[in-house]
Amino acid sequence: MESRRAPRQTAIRMLAQEYSDASLTEMGTGEFDPSFVITKLGARVNRALVAGVIDRLERRDGDNGPSYSGHIRDPTGNHVFNIAPFQEEMHAEAEELLARFESGDRFLISLVGKARWFETEDGGVFTSLRVEQLAIIDKERYSRWLVDAAEATLRRMKAYEDSEGLEAEATTLANGGIPKDVAEGMAQARSHYPEFDLENYRVGVLQALSIASGRSSMAEAELEMSRSQVRVDDQGIESPENKAPIEPAGDISATIIRAIESADGGQGAEYDSIILACVQSGFSREDAEDAIEGMRDVDGTIIEPRFGFFQVL
Repeated sequence: MESRRAPRQTAIRMLAQEYSDASLTEMGTGEFDPSFVITKLGARVNRALVAGVIDRLERRDGDNGPSYSGHIRDPTGNHVFNIAPFQEEMHAEAEELLARFESGDRFLISLVGKARWFETEDGGVFTSLRVEQLAIIDKERYSRWLVDAAEATLRRMKAYEDSEGLEAEATTLANGGIPKDVAEGMAQARSHYPEFDLENYRVGVLQALSIASGRSSMAEAELEMSRSQVRVDDQGIESPENKAPIEPAGDISATIIRAIESADGGQGAEYDSIILACVQSGFSREDAEDAIEGMRDVDGTIIEPRFGFFQVL
């Protein structure tokens, strides 16, 4: 009997924090069986629709061709995304976005991506999305996405609260009033994750709705902050404000290691936090980027288990 392809999974609207907090995964057993990342709120993510400000984008050339990786930032954090070498139909579009990004342009994008994850030897899980579709969007479309993602998050939060006191079993939860499309994931989540406070997710939803309604200018502020990081003064020196440079303090390699050890909560330290620590210590961004690359690729003193996150070996 021929294997039948499973129905295409719905792209779930999701803020970055909920997805990056997830550590429960389910690998499909058959050739066409979907795989899932299961969040603390019970979302079973095979595909997701996300949006935000482009925060990082780079190309890496390998034996099989180029790949592209980056971050997009929403009010709750970063989504990590990638385009694989075999996705040749997307490479031209990725090159156009990369050229704009490297020129200093910062813009809003939305993307539909397939759930992916990387698991470390100690059991840590790093989530990402392999891009299926992406597009540059305007603030109006971003606002609509924020509302949709916030409403979807609130629905899962209510289901989580309503599931308290019920047996962590899908049929029991559905019979207890939990929406059927959430019940299976909620049963898995309640069995896997310890109890947690919903307050951080609630704050994220409020921030998203505030931006969408125009009460907060965070979207504009994020775009302006991103642009200011790559402004160049008349002498061609990267500097948002033409202040006198700080003299570097200590060795840059030691600064990077301290920054990683300070920020690594078990899942690695974010690239941007390491760069910031170096800049605050008086080193240039270029020197910090070169040092991180050398320590990763040449010295082997640090590793990048997940794109954009580093750990000390």
